[in-house]
Amino acid sequence: MALTSDYQEELLERLSDPEYAAGYISACAAEGQEEFLLGLRNVTEALGGVGQLASTTELNRQGLYDMLSEDGNPRLSSLFSVFGAIGMQLGCVPASK
Repeated sequence: MALTSDYQEELLERLSDPEYAAGYISACAAEGQEEFLLGLRNVTEALGGVGQLASTTELNRQGLYDMLSEDGNPRLSSLFSVFGAIGMQLGCVPASK
């Protein structure tokens, strides 16, 4: 019997909740672009993976992998497609001073 659990496994389970996932992505975005893309990758994995996302968004699977990579540079139109597919919308908050 394991005394600890796998962090990634627990995170993915929590990210299947839309409210939790929205807060998580927002927190990641506040940290920077790489963190935002990592957060979006984690939510994508929690909701069925890139293959499922590619099917839902009709975006190229390899293009999605590239877009969500650490060096990804997604187009705004692609982000809107991804967010629509995962049941979310982009939003803005005032920056901290």
